[in-house]
Amino acid sequence: MPKLGVNVDHVATLRQARRELDPDPVVAAKICEKAGADSIVAHLREDRRHINDEDIRRLRKAVTTRLNLEMSLNKEIVAIAALIKPDEATLVPEKRAEITTEGGLDVVSHFNRIARAVETLQKKDIAVSLFIDPVKKQIKRAQESGATVIELHTGRYDLASTRIARNRELAKIKDMTRYARGLGLIVNAGHGLKYHNTRAIARIPGIKELNIGHSIISRAVFVGLEAAVKEMVKIIKK
Repeated sequence: MPKLGVNVDHVATLRQARRELDPDPVVAAKICEKAGADSIVAHLREDRRHINDEDIRRLRKAVTTRLNLEMSLNKEIVAIAALIKPDEATLVPEKRAEITTEGGLDVVSHFNRIARAVETLQKKDIAVSLFIDPVKKQIKRAQESGATVIELHTGRYDLASTRIARNRELAKIKDMTRYARGLGLIVNAGHGLKYHNTRAIARIPGIKELNIGHSIISRAVFVGLEAAVKEMVKIIKK
């Protein structure tokens, strides 16, 4: 039965629209934990477009489950993570112009840089996850980098426009989860998952945690954050 990690980035996005103090992502994190979230996820981007440094410091103090810091390979961000010491750091690709993360980390092309970041963070007793596409060569290099966790990118599954395409992407995630588990990796999954398409991913044997943000925060606009999280917990754990 997978766990649920809730990403609170877009609570900060709403706050930054007015450059004020509310809504507070730390308060949101506490509500998510109360509603059954198993971890809190936050992405400290290089441009600080939503979550900022003070948010991360406060989240580290406030989160009582697990804090998963999404982050790029930028040296400044790696240094901040080493200082803050989240329970887990998820390395993701990052482009300034992108609206959201567009794909998985290319471990094959950036292996040495990734391996150095993994080593730096692990020396601080931080579990390291690599956010990658469900591709065998990426998974293999992820395992060789020293990372113990991967998060499979589910964006193509979410965006599939036909049942055939969706089933093809689902089968790929199933196969690559099995392959990664055979290499001894812990497997998480996330990106773009919504209330109507999460159940099929949650049923895949071997997936430990699903990390979901935008759809939960969007749902919360209409039903409240606690109810939105509880609905997703029910979908995943039923």
